[in-house]
This record gives sequence, structure tokens and C-alpha cells, in this order.
Amino acid sequence: MSRPFLVSGMALQKETQDVFLLSLHLFSKLLSLESQWVAVELDFAKDMYELHRKVNPNEVIVGWWATGHEITDHSLLIHDYYSRVTNNPIHLTVDTTLHGGRMNIKGYVSASMGVPGRTPGTMFAPIPVEVISYSPEIVGTNVTQKSKYNRQRLVEPTTDLNQISEATQSMEATLDILISYVEDVLSTKVSADNYIGRELTRMVNQVPKMSAHDFEEMLNTNMKDLLMVIYLSQLTKVNVGLNEKLTMLVATQ
Repeated sequence: MSRPFLVSGMALQKETQDVFLLSLHLFSKLLSLESQWVAVELDFAKDMYELHRKVNPNEVIVGWWATGHEITDHSLLIHDYYSRVTNNPIHLTVDTTLHGGRMNIKGYVSASMGVPGRTPGTMFAPIPVEVISYSPEIVGTNVTQKSKYNRQRLVEPTTDLNQISEATQSMEATLDILISYVEDVLSTKVSADNYIGRELTRMVNQVPKMSAHDFEEMLNTNMKDLLMVIYLSQLTKVNVGLNEKLTMLVATQ
């Protein structure tokens, strides 16, 4: 009977950033689990980290991650190893089994506990985790998600103007839901949520203070810049095509 394996790896952080980057290096068979012991290929993990450092010298180890939706008995043994590698390591669990209907990512740090003068114990205390995406990643993910509405799982890339139109429509739909919620709270149809209220206040404070004229002028300027970029890209495409045809015509003569 084959032994169960748990996919795990290191969590790396750029030295110049406050938010660490989760690098999902799939170290093949990094952990071999048994009922009483856990085998970790430390040499393999060390070699992979040294190779990674040659390409990304600014990234350091801040913890480790593992698949699963909860802390197991083997987590303490692995966490003890990373405690010798870095100070106060972070442990992340990535629920690839979709326990609860979604792939949750939870973070933990270890804390000592016990009676003074006795053998101390260790407990995992949860910490907040926030997933941050870059704008190009969001655009790519949104396009990929459209394939679920196609039987062939195919999706055609759209133009920049279509993406702006879709983003505007999505924003309008979200604002309609938000306005409806605020009106229901004001009319006491639903009870107010303090968390939503704080988030709305934070969102409103982030809106730049400008007049309607300044906002319209800024929007028109950005739109003109976008149209200019599209025009230049199309012009370049036409010039390249014309150059190819002229080259072929000269070559045939």
C-alpha cells in the first residue's frame, strides 16, 4: 500500500516588501505521512531554495505552506524545522479539497503555552490573510472564468474598450446592490452591519475629492490616451503587413 503524501513548500517574501509572496513550489513528495511519523526531504527543499535564490536573491523564507483545511499532528514537527530556519515562521493551509465549497487559505503563527517549570506546549494562533492580485492578473482571471459558460471551454479575447464597458457594467450592478442595501438599512428593513459600515467609510475616504468637471476632464483625457494607443497599435499592424507584402513582391521579381 502506498504512503499518503502531502504537498507542501516554502513561503517566500521579498526583503523590500511588507506583504510576503506565497510561492507555490510543488516539491514532489516533500512530505511522507504515517500515523506516527513524518519524513521531510530537507536536502531536496534546501537545494530547491538555493536554486531559487540564484534567480530571486531578494526572497527569503518566512514560513511554509501545506495542502489541507486544518492543522494536523504533523504540522508541529514541520513547523519546528522552519522555526530553526527563520524567526517566528508563518504556516499557511491551502484547502485544495474545497472543504466548505471554496479554496480557503488560512494563516497561523505558533505560540508557546503551558505551566511554568514544565514542558511547554505549542499552539497555532490564526492570523488574517488577504489575497492581493495585480491588475493584469485580474483581467486574465476574468477572461478565463468566461470559459465556464461555453461548452467547449473556449473564450475569445476582447478589446480594451469592451473590457472597459464590462467593468463599467459590473460596477453599476455592484452600486445598485450597495444602494439597495443602504436604503434598506435607513428604512430599518435590515439591521446595520458594523463591518460593512466601516468598509463603506474606508471606500468613501479613498475617493479623490474633485469636482464633476475635473472628473469628466480626467476621464476624457484617459479615454483619448487609450484611443491613441489603439490607433497606433493598429497603424503599426498595418505597416508590418504592408512591409511583408512589399517584401514578398520584391522577392518574386
